Amino acid sequence: MSESSALPIPASLDETLKLMRARLSHVIPDFEIQAKAEIAHKINLLKREMNAVILGHNYMEPALYHSVPDYTGDSLQLSVVASKTKADIIVFCGVWFMGESAKILNPGKMVLVPSEKAGCSLAEGVTAEDVIALRKRFPGAVVVSYVNTYATVKAESDYCCTSGNADKVLKHLMDAGHKRIVFLPDEYLARNTASEVGVRYFAASDTDENYALLPADEPVVIGWKARCEVHELFTVEDVENIRKQYPDAVILAHPECSPEVMAKVDVAGSTKLMVDYVRDVDAPRYALFTECSMGDNLAAEFPHREMVRACSLRCKHMNTVTLEDTLEALQNLQYQVKLSDDIITRARTPIDRMISIR
Repeated sequence: MSESSALPIPASLDETLKLMRARLSHVIPDFEIQAKAEIAHKINLLKREMNAVILGHNYMEPALYHSVPDYTGDSLQLSVVASKTKADIIVFCGVWFMGESAKILNPGKMVLVPSEKAGCSLAEGVTAEDVIALRKRFPGAVVVSYVNTYATVKAESDYCCTSGNADKVLKHLMDAGHKRIVFLPDEYLARNTASEVGVRYFAASDTDENYALLPADEPVVIGWKARCEVHELFTVEDVENIRKQYPDAVILAHPECSPEVMAKVDVAGSTKLMVDYVRDVDAPRYALFTECSMGDNLAAEFPHREMVRACSLRCKHMNTVTLEDTLEALQNLQYQVKLSDDIITRARTPIDRMISIR
């Protein structure tokens, strides 16, 4: 669990404004800080009154990320927090599948996602019916679903994984003797992880005839066709441009980027890995190939680090979650995550299996 980067709850609006300015003045303009401080102060007072915990994903806008979350991090870190919290209400400032994961891990709690529009191209890129069809087409294969999927997909899966532990999950399954692993839904994460662990990749869109030619005793990762609509936009040309402009910068890329991009960067890993790297490893500059608000958040959190601000790619879904939405979610208890007991029970199993892998 990484430390929360949230500010302590201040006693007054003036103190809220002072603390937000100290953290954000070199990242966002002062008029925006002033406008957001009053909202943040109301949220912090209300969450204490309602015994609510606020979880903030790394991709949240800086004014939100650095003012109201009790915990910040990636989806796995925050889901673990959700599983242990004693708060009555969990407000997940992230996209909808994250709120579902929190509900699965702590079904007795009320879980709110501040925006009903906070979807995900990956989660929407595969359905439970797709998983059922893949099981029929590849009998005996074990199904691994990325956490960036909806609960109904997790319920049809054997294991879950994150971008930070996908390699560990695949190695665990191969050590257990599995030769066919269906990896859903991100094509690039599947390709990159298969390459990292040294196994063959087979696209589910390929023909049954070609599948039949694969050696039966050789492990194979069977990938799906969905991609992250943000990370797939990073190109090799982007890497080359950073190299030209900032030759001393360390480039870190999320493994949802294409294999061609991953081959050109310096460090590959999850958002947690990026946070840890910027915090712990000295470098002249850092360039992140991931959702761009994260670069702003790290610039605010680590002002002694020089972040290359050459990214303009925002996730339209993450961007729908604002301080205003978060306040309304608490005031109205709106956009509650609701799942059937059956889905919660079945989706919990692959998540627990993932967490048990060390």
